[in-house]
Amino acid sequence: MTTTDPSPARSSSWLPAWQPNDPAFWEAEGKTRAWRTLWVTTFGLTLAFAVWFMVSAIVVRLNDIGFALSKDQLFWLTAMPGLAAGLTRLRHMFLVPTYGSRLTLTISTLGLLIPAVGWGLAVQNPQTPYWVLLALAFLAGMGGGNFSSFMPSTSLFFPKKMQGTALGIQAGIGNFGVSLVQFLTPWVVGVNLFWFLGSKSENWVFAGKTQQIWLQNASWVYIPWLIAAAALSWWLIRSVPIKANVKEQLAIFGDKHTWIMTSIYMMTFGAFSGLAAAFPLLIKTLYGGFENAPLPLKFAFLGPLIGSTVRVLFGLIADKTGGAVLTTVSAIGMAVCAVLVTFHVTPTGLEQFPMFVATMLGIFFFSGIGNASTFRQMPIIFNPPQSAGVIGWTAAIAAFGPFIVSMLISFTLTAAGNVKPFFFGLAVFCLFNLALNWWFYNRPGAEKPS
Repeated sequence: MTTTDPSPARSSSWLPAWQPNDPAFWEAEGKTRAWRTLWVTTFGLTLAFAVWFMVSAIVVRLNDIGFALSKDQLFWLTAMPGLAAGLTRLRHMFLVPTYGSRLTLTISTLGLLIPAVGWGLAVQNPQTPYWVLLALAFLAGMGGGNFSSFMPSTSLFFPKKMQGTALGIQAGIGNFGVSLVQFLTPWVVGVNLFWFLGSKSENWVFAGKTQQIWLQNASWVYIPWLIAAAALSWWLIRSVPIKANVKEQLAIFGDKHTWIMTSIYMMTFGAFSGLAAAFPLLIKTLYGGFENAPLPLKFAFLGPLIGSTVRVLFGLIADKTGGAVLTTVSAIGMAVCAVLVTFHVTPTGLEQFPMFVATMLGIFFFSGIGNASTFRQMPIIFNPPQSAGVIGWTAAIAAFGPFIVSMLISFTLTAAGNVKPFFFGLAVFCLFNLALNWWFYNRPGAEKPS
């Protein structure tokens, strides 16, 4: 770790000193600034997640308003934001130690205006080329990429004893962006919010009734809030003077625990983000052919809502119990629920739908516990700035979840005719990570108890 004082030219952006683990400094100055920064960045992260997952809410309506996309094309659209999130997170993990929190978080938030504006324009014309939709879906994934700047930044502002609480609050509330977009979309598309822009509506037929919808609202509604979040980031956030060059940051890859925690976080957040993106289309695919079929977004938002709420609550709990024991609980619970889901993915009627939703929500619940507990473990296993680097790296790999899950679901539907192999594979992956966590972090005499 290299600690440098910022030059006078950069003094407005960089703090002169930062020692959150010093009790006197924390009480006198650190606490107020850290919590203020947390609330500003959490607001921005929630919007970033909303932009990342708005495609999952939009795709279920595209064919209803005149597009003619195949099942595979729709799953590709839900997958692209995950691909982009993973790739851009690989870059984001180096940005905060290099450019600081203020500049990084402001610019990354402003960048989300591109997909927000673009999707609103594209959905108003059913003749929009598919490659344009793919490109816009990829750009929406930049919202997921922002996570690997926001979270490492927050880890630098708080003392070690509060890492689970701070990261749990930010990630948990940020994850609410997934639920927000899936809950909000059905409401906002039914109102001509942007009449002053000459917004075009489309007719949508459901249950024999024709309704007008303004699908562009699903992305445009976030534009003013993104501008506000970027302004708040620039005005209120300053950068912690902890600097690390690329060589120092790359040192994390020589530590086996980086790879172990990457696998474990792929189990928790990879599954959470992947299933959150695929859940609406999965409901439509499995149960949409029945009479009086359920509206996907009426139920899909419950998964990320539960997972996000649990992440906040168990971030607080993890600071008291330790993270490893909760990760064990998470892995067991996810494996059991993944097996139970398989009994309800080849339905013969809607009477199976409640249990399908319930078992899926079980996966989200236990993944939320693991998302909180792993972010308590990493700051204990690693020291700063390596801990920030590991958080950024593991988050980057787990952000591929929507891409991997959507592609695997599409593949198993094509190859096997159902998604049972996918959920059995998820259960096996959970058991594998259960063994890793128990051996290295949770058992008596573990190498890195956390």
